Amino acid sequence: MLMQNNLPLKSRSHPGVTRFAKTAITVALMGLSAASHADETRLLAIGVAPSAERIGKDIATLAGFGTRHTLSETESDTRGIGAARRWIKSEFDQISEACGGCLEVIYVSGVVSGTARIPDAAEVVNVVAIQRGTRDTNRFVVMSGDIDSRISDIMNATDDAPGANDNASGMAGVIETARVLSQYQFEGSIMYTGLSGEEQGLNGGAILASYAREQGWDLQAVINNDMIGNIRGINGVIDNTTARVFSEGTRAVETPEEASQRRFQGGEVDSASRNIARYIDLMADLYVPNLDVMMVYRLDRFGRGGHHRPFNDAGFPAVRIMETNENYNWQHQDIRVENGIAYGDVLEHVDFDYAAKLTALNAVTLASMAWAPAPPRNVTISGQVSPSTTLKWEKVEGASAYRVHWRLTTDAQWTHSRLAGDVSEFTLENVVIDNYFFGVSSVSAQGIQSPVVFPGAAGAF
Repeated sequence: MLMQNNLPLKSRSHPGVTRFAKTAITVALMGLSAASHADETRLLAIGVAPSAERIGKDIATLAGFGTRHTLSETESDTRGIGAARRWIKSEFDQISEACGGCLEVIYVSGVVSGTARIPDAAEVVNVVAIQRGTRDTNRFVVMSGDIDSRISDIMNATDDAPGANDNASGMAGVIETARVLSQYQFEGSIMYTGLSGEEQGLNGGAILASYAREQGWDLQAVINNDMIGNIRGINGVIDNTTARVFSEGTRAVETPEEASQRRFQGGEVDSASRNIARYIDLMADLYVPNLDVMMVYRLDRFGRGGHHRPFNDAGFPAVRIMETNENYNWQHQDIRVENGIAYGDVLEHVDFDYAAKLTALNAVTLASMAWAPAPPRNVTISGQVSPSTTLKWEKVEGASAYRVHWRLTTDAQWTHSRLAGDVSEFTLENVVIDNYFFGVSSVSAQGIQSPVVFPGAAGAF
C-alpha cells in the first residue's frame, strides 16, 4: 500500500478514487444488504462521536500519575498504578451512573511471581466494565487498553514513566468508547477493560482470559488498543489517515487434526481473528471519515508482543489496533534530550484528534457486532469434483437471514456475496469450490451483519 501524508478523502489503495466512492464500490462488491435507516444513522453518529478534547484530558490525567509501572506505588492517591486503576474505575462508575447503572464495574486480578520481570509476588489488577446485552447477555465483544507504563529499564518502578501514548492513549480510548456506547442498548454484551502488567509479560490479559473461561463468557472479539495517538513516525512519515490491525492467521489452539484439515481445505488466512480484522476494515470504510485500515497478516509487530495475544492463546478471537507509523524514540525511553533528539513518551507527542478517530473505529465495530447476531456456528462446506459449492451451518438466535461470501484465494477482502435467506444450507450454482475461499455471516432483521465465518475449525468463532 502506498503511504501518503494527510491525504484528504482519498484512498491510498485506490489512487484517484475518493474514499466515499471506494466505500460504495466495497459495499457493491460484497453485496451487503443495507442496514435500516435508523441503525445506519446511529452507526454514522457513533463514527464521529468520540471527543478529542475528552480523550486528551484523560491521557493527561493518566500521564499525570507519574508512573504506572506494574510494580509501582499502589497506596498513593496521586502516583503509581494503584491511583491510576482507582481513577479508571471511578470513571467507569461515573459513566454507569449517567446511564442509569448500565455498567457492571469490577476488578479482575491475580498474583504473579517468579518471572524475570515480576520476581516477587505482585497483584496484577484489571478494571472491567460490562454493558450487558438485552438478548445475548453472555456473548461479548471486548475493547481493551493497557494501564501500565515503563521507561528504558523495564524494572524501574519509581522514576517518571508517563506513558502518554503507550498506553494512556489506548486506555483513554476505552473510557471514551464506554461514554459513547453507554448511550445505546445492544442485543449482545460489550466489555470495556483496562489491563495491567502488559510491559511485565502480558499478565493482565492472561488473567482476564482465564477468568473469562472460568465464567463461561463467550468472547467473540477482543480488540486491544496499544498506542493509538502518534502520527509522526521515526521513518519521517506524518500520517493521520491510516491505522494498522494485526491478527493471527492460524489459531494458537489448533489441534494436529485441525491442522491436517486446514492443510487440505485452506484457512491459513481465515481465522476468526483475521475475519474480525476484515470486519474492522469494512467499518472504517463505511463509518469513520478519512480513515483507511491496513490489515497486517501477523500476530503483532515483528518480534514484539501485545495484550491481545493472551486471548489468542486461550482460543478467543483477538486483534490489535494501533497507529501506522511508530516513533521508537518515544517508546520505552527515559525522558531526556540527547544529541538534540528528544526521548520519552510524553503528552506533547500525542495527537488527540487521531486518537479520537481510532477510538471511533473501535466504537463502530463494537456497536455493529453487538447489534448483529452472533456469527453462525459449525459452518461446513462441500463441493469437490462438482460444478457447485454448498455451505451448511447452525442457525443462531437473533438472525433473520444468512449471507454466503466468496473471494479469490489471493484477495484480502470478501468480494462477492449472496443473501441466502433464513436457511441453514445454501448452494452456489456453478461456483467451483477449488477456485475460491468461502464463508457465511449472520444478518439481523435490521440488516446488520456479523463477521464472516470460514468453514471448519480454522475459521470458527
